[in-house]
Amino acid sequence: MEDKAKLLILYASQTGNAMDAAERLGREAERRGCPVAVISTDEFDASSLRDEKIVVFVVSTTGQGDPPDSLKVFWRKLLQRNLAKDWLEGVNYAVFGLGDSGYQKYNFVAKKLDKRLSILGATAIIERGLGDDQHPSGYEGALDPWMSSFLNTLYEKNPKLFPKGPDFVIPDMDFMDRPKIEIVHHDADKVVSHYSNDADLRFIEMQIERACSMSPGKLSHDKKRPDCFLKMTKNHALTIASCGKDVRHFEFEPRSSIIEYEVGDVLEILPGQDPAAIDAFIQRCNLNADAYITVHPRGTENQLRDSKISMKLRTFVELTMDVASASPRRYFFEVMSYFASAEHEKERLQYFASPEGRDDLYQYNQKERRTVLEVLEDFPSVQMPFEWLVQLVPPLKTRAFSISSSHSVHPNQVHLTINVVSWTTPFKRKRTGLCSAWLAGLDPENSSGVNIPAWFHKGSLPPPPPSLPLILIGPGTGCAPFRGFVEERTLQSKSGPTAPILFFFGCRNKDNDFLYKDFWLSHSQNGGVLSEDRGGGFYVAFSRDQPNKVYVQHMMREQSNRVWNLLCEGAAIYVAGSSTKMPADVMSAFEEIISNESGVSSEAAVGWIRELEKAGKYYVEAWS
Repeated sequence: MEDKAKLLILYASQTGNAMDAAERLGREAERRGCPVAVISTDEFDASSLRDEKIVVFVVSTTGQGDPPDSLKVFWRKLLQRNLAKDWLEGVNYAVFGLGDSGYQKYNFVAKKLDKRLSILGATAIIERGLGDDQHPSGYEGALDPWMSSFLNTLYEKNPKLFPKGPDFVIPDMDFMDRPKIEIVHHDADKVVSHYSNDADLRFIEMQIERACSMSPGKLSHDKKRPDCFLKMTKNHALTIASCGKDVRHFEFEPRSSIIEYEVGDVLEILPGQDPAAIDAFIQRCNLNADAYITVHPRGTENQLRDSKISMKLRTFVELTMDVASASPRRYFFEVMSYFASAEHEKERLQYFASPEGRDDLYQYNQKERRTVLEVLEDFPSVQMPFEWLVQLVPPLKTRAFSISSSHSVHPNQVHLTINVVSWTTPFKRKRTGLCSAWLAGLDPENSSGVNIPAWFHKGSLPPPPPSLPLILIGPGTGCAPFRGFVEERTLQSKSGPTAPILFFFGCRNKDNDFLYKDFWLSHSQNGGVLSEDRGGGFYVAFSRDQPNKVYVQHMMREQSNRVWNLLCEGAAIYVAGSSTKMPADVMSAFEEIISNESGVSSEAAVGWIRELEKAGKYYVEAWS
């Protein structure tokens, strides 16, 4: 381990937590004098992994045990069958995973990666660490002790990495080098001529593309330019007002370009932020909203310095920085402490950033979902430079929704079914989801000037051919993609034979939140594609309409024979909805049905499901 004194930290993050953990580990190593490189797995050539001596992987698990998008290409490389058992011999590694023990496949990606690295001949420096969102302090409850143990073990194996030992830390003010971001201000007189005075879509598109290009945060997709801009044409409540839930049916039309999508696809939307919150953030930070700026990584000499691609500071904040919805990371509080002029604020911020203050910070920040703006207002003496704010404020992210319409049936429209997120924090603060609340607040009659940036891409549910029998399980808003499936198959049935569909839906009450009730019932009667006389069926679990709760898995067991018969006909299974217990409970129900109906053992039933997965006949799209 001693011939290459450098620590490489590779991270794979979906929401930013793994990146934050990786950067924190990198900072702690740097503070001890160790050279460090922190890189996302999608920016690192997996074939050169064997050339590294010390590598730490910080990886999150998404959905039902899935790897983050940024890990998928890297992971495929590691799975290549032609790799020798000693391919990574001489590589020393460690793995820290981020997951949620509420899910069936808790930290599945970290466990798989650890096993694969070992099979390929790499040597573990320390036992893998597993961060758990269910811990009172979140993933940091496991990260802190694991990181301390890792640094001490690394020093024992290679003292050269930490010249003065693992306990020596470079003084904070010496370590607080310049931020990674540099802001260039441009003369307004030289910039204005490059801008359109018209609020045309091309100009807005250009602004979004420029802002995303300059932002240190990444979109969840590669395209910075929106596929199109949408206008809302319908905002309809699907639930009654007093039921405690607010689920909406939205319809949109494109502003200009033609839209194209298939059933099962996903629509991503860049939400608008509250103008009052943007103004309050700019005022609190003493920024000039009308200043023209470009933002780029420090030390780069490139086109981003060009005033021709500059934009107003307020526009940059509005399009890239989540100032009034997302909670800041732990490092935000540490950096704040350096810029606090009031001693009591400095001390509190230092405490929050320390291992001792970890639990209190979690209660103050994450549990309350305090926003960046709220945190800054709680510490009024802090004056952070804009460079640090750009680097540390959570990026404004697109939100992804399953499309609930068929493009063949609605050629110039796209429909969404969205639960308007709202909750109350432990200290009785009212919180709402940024995107869902923004959309719910738009009035199609009075918001004609609102342009909604949108991107279309493939989801986890591929469009089925009309000849494929389907078993669909979609409780709550999980019914969204299947509304499009049923619309499309109904259209297909008018021009030729189609296979049957079994659909299991679930909600709390028949009278309160039976989403799209008339739609489903109409297609389950009179020879519709969901009707029993066509080999299909529509079955609803109302969980709260009787003393004992009834869920979709109970309805599946009631219709065990129908499910089994359709599986024997080669049906594909599609599951959509909440990612907590539902997908695991549904899979258990299928295993039980297969075992009971066929007479095979439970182990053989599990094997049957695995074969369906391998054959591309068992799909899950789940969200938290």
